[in-house]
Amino acid sequence: MHKILANTVFLGKDIIYMTECHSTNDIASAKIKDGTVKEGSIVLTDKQTKGRGQRGNRWYSEPGKNLTFSLVLAPVFLSPGAQFDLNRMISKAVKDALNRYADGIMVKWPNDIVHTTQGKLGGILIENSLTQSRIETSVVGIGLNLNQVDFALPGPVSLAVLSGRQVDKWELLNEILVEIEKRYIQVKKGRVDKLREEYWQDLYLREEWATYEDASGIYEGMITGITPEGRLIIKKKDGKVNQYAFKEVKFL
Repeated sequence: MHKILANTVFLGKDIIYMTECHSTNDIASAKIKDGTVKEGSIVLTDKQTKGRGQRGNRWYSEPGKNLTFSLVLAPVFLSPGAQFDLNRMISKAVKDALNRYADGIMVKWPNDIVHTTQGKLGGILIENSLTQSRIETSVVGIGLNLNQVDFALPGPVSLAVLSGRQVDKWELLNEILVEIEKRYIQVKKGRVDKLREEYWQDLYLREEWATYEDASGIYEGMITGITPEGRLIIKKKDGKVNQYAFKEVKFL
């Protein structure tokens, strides 16, 4: 059914595989509550019927063709104010793993994986359980277009389309987990400055003029930075600088 992933210290040693489920994030969250998973556990499915993305968008995926899983972490060394470092860490790790298959892959704020010209490869949805002083648990949902070549709507692209070959799902999962573990240890050791800089270097549309929409309407702007908490800094053509939290600005 599935291979044991051997190249990591603690990620992916416990894999809960389901042919179909409504949402791997929901299953992982329920298993955290009833104590049947530990840090590093993974819930993986071939078919997700109610996958969620940012803004509450539905995530559609052709059964068996793509990689859809949720990873359980316990980043108790991070304060609630540092939640976005998890986004940075996971996005960067996924991007680095995918780089072995195709060029031109970038991270789109807050946590989409895109190709510079071909479209969206996947998304990440992180749901944290917090106390006042720390992040107790995180469920990291990752959905990536691997071997799907036909899409109902324009916009998505897959690794198979970009690389011209079918991708081994288990091999890629292993590579992603190795990269996440490496980044996780980096953040645990407090080396977040390096991570933040690397995330910035890989950011889609960084320091380029593009079209955005916020509460005041559609405008031309340039991404000039990201705050430590993860707010996106965009400079408008008129010189005004805005900071945006999730869902406050739309890429057009």
